[in-house]
Amino acid sequence: QVQLVESGGGLVQAGGSLRLSCAASERTFSTFSSNSMGWFRQAPGKEQEFVAVISRSGGSTLYAASVKGRFIISRDNAKNTVYLQMDSLKPEDTAVYYCAVSSKVLPITRDKYAYWGQGTRVTVSS
Repeated sequence: QVQLVESGGGLVQAGGSLRLSCAASERTFSTFSSNSMGWFRQAPGKEQEFVAVISRSGGSTLYAASVKGRFIISRDNAKNTVYLQMDSLKPEDTAVYYCAVSSKVLPITRDKYAYWGQGTRVTVSS
């Protein structure tokens, strides 16, 4: 069983930055580096949407058009952790952010992800 724990959410003014972290439990050490890691978000009243994904090695990434150029996804396989650096935040980035694990190559749809964290809330004030 994979356990993922997100952290780093909070309240920030528009134009500000936050860095989200997602740590996988020790029991997943043997599998963390073998999987793509993704970030999704769900805004109030809206469906969950893809944000970013990073490959097993960290050498490849994909971003949603709405965050490209502002967000950066990275990972540290030695720490079983994936990050999402969010800069130039906008009120429309307000959402609960979830990390997830996938055995697929750079998946962007939620059905390709097997395990999910509990989410961390990000609120961007105008």
